[in-house]
Amino acid sequence: MPATKFLRFFAALSGAVILASCADPLAPDLSAPTMVEASHNSGPGNLGSVLGAATTNLELRAIWWSKHHKTEIRVSKSIGPAGGVISIQQTGFKMEFPAGAVRSAITITVTADDKYVAYKMEPSGTQFLKDVTITQSLGVTSLNGSPLRSQLFAAYIADDNIKLSGKVPVLEIEPSKTIFSPLSGLPEAQVWVIRHFSRYMLASD
Repeated sequence: MPATKFLRFFAALSGAVILASCADPLAPDLSAPTMVEASHNSGPGNLGSVLGAATTNLELRAIWWSKHHKTEIRVSKSIGPAGGVISIQQTGFKMEFPAGAVRSAITITVTADDKYVAYKMEPSGTQFLKDVTITQSLGVTSLNGSPLRSQLFAAYIADDNIKLSGKVPVLEIEPSKTIFSPLSGLPEAQVWVIRHFSRYMLASD
C-alpha cells in the first residue's frame, strides 16, 4: 500500500476508534425497539421473535365468557425443565412451556375467572427463561361467531384483586396475534406470549 493511502486509512481508522470510545455504553439502542403492539395477523409468524411487551397506561374492557361459570375453574400441574402443557378444557385455554423455560420443577396453578376471559397465574411473580405461549379459543367467549369489531389485547393486570367490570387499567400489553378461520374469516383464537406470572385478561378497547 502506498504511503499516502496508508496514512489516509490510518487516519480514518483512528477517527472511528475515537468516536466509538466516546459513545455512552448505557445509552439505549434505538435500533432494537422494546415496545410492540398486539397484532391481528393471522398468517405464519413466531411470536417468540417479538422483543417485548408494551408498557401502557391504557384502560381496556375484559372480554366475557359466552356462559358464566358457576365457580372459578382452577388447575395445577408440575412443570419441569423439559417443559409441558397446562390446559383448561372448559375455557379453551392452553399454556405451553418450552424446554428450558424453568430450571427446576415448579407447581403451577391457573385460575379462570367465572365471568371474564381472565386468568390468575401462580406462583405470582414467577419469571421464565423462555417465552411461554398461551392459546385462548374464542369459541367459548362472547366473540364466538362474530366478526372482530375492535382489536384484541392480551393485557397484564398488576392488581390481582381488581374487579374486571367496566374499563380496567392495565400495566402491559403482551405480544399477541388473532387467529382467523381460513373458511369463514371469523376470529378463532388469540395467541400471546408471557415471561412472568400474574393476572392476565383478554380485552378490547
